[in-house]
Amino acid sequence: MSREADTPYGRITITDEVIATIAGAAATECYGIVGMASRKIKDGIAELLGRENLSRGVEISDDGQKVDVRLYIIVGYGTKIREVAHNAAEQVKYVLQSTTGLAAPNVSIVVQGVKVRDGR
Repeated sequence: MSREADTPYGRITITDEVIATIAGAAATECYGIVGMASRKIKDGIAELLGRENLSRGVEISDDGQKVDVRLYIIVGYGTKIREVAHNAAEQVKYVLQSTTGLAAPNVSIVVQGVKVRDGR
């Protein structure tokens, strides 16, 4: 689904793919997040997505007035998962509001895995 807004300059249409990419990019900027994960786990292993696939780790749903976001992430070993998830949710809410004007009161975080640094 897409959202439309009429402005003095014309009509603006924002698709779910754009919202998902913005949310994924905002989340990966947070300390402790290694990257976005695939929404499906294969053989008990979460797939780490590259920067070009940020939207694959995000689910968007809406009721017309607000957007609900669910992020699937992989965190770094040794970080406080609760704090990382909280910071990511707040960052996504802020970035979506400031860039698109959409309210995202419900941002859910699903931690799909923990990545250990190389060499350990």
